[in-house]
Amino acid sequence: MKPEINIRNILITDNKPLAVLIRDTMTEFGVNRPNTVFDDPRTDFLFEEFQKNRSVYNVAEINGQLAGGAGIYPTIGLPGDTCELVKMYLKPQARGIGLGRMLIEKCISQAKELGYKNIYLESMPELKKALSVYENIGFEYIKGPMGDSGHSGCGLWMLKKL
Repeated sequence: MKPEINIRNILITDNKPLAVLIRDTMTEFGVNRPNTVFDDPRTDFLFEEFQKNRSVYNVAEINGQLAGGAGIYPTIGLPGDTCELVKMYLKPQARGIGLGRMLIEKCISQAKELGYKNIYLESMPELKKALSVYENIGFEYIKGPMGDSGHSGCGLWMLKKL
């Protein structure tokens, strides 16, 4: 039986389960280190963080259960025409079914609607499958970070022109 997938806007009740998902995933991949979303206090308050103008966070559910999420955010220091793809995480059972691609494509569509011309992201070499998805969607590696996300623990940066 095909799972029922629903992508919706973040709710305040998603704060705790999303923070747990993000930190569990980072621990799973061995990237639970300082200066990343792992120790960023904003990770515990995503609903509040995504009330900012020109930002959006999407929560994915499979059969009514939280399975992951991704958002776009006008990170400090980025040009006005560029947003950041942020907090892209999936539960293990939600991987490999195209859900990550669905979330990213939704974020791309929303970024265009909000007038952005580029999407930037920060990642880490350990997240090989995610990097492959980003590459397949058209993100290209750039030489260094853009903006001031506060996540200096990330060592890879990518950009996609919309």
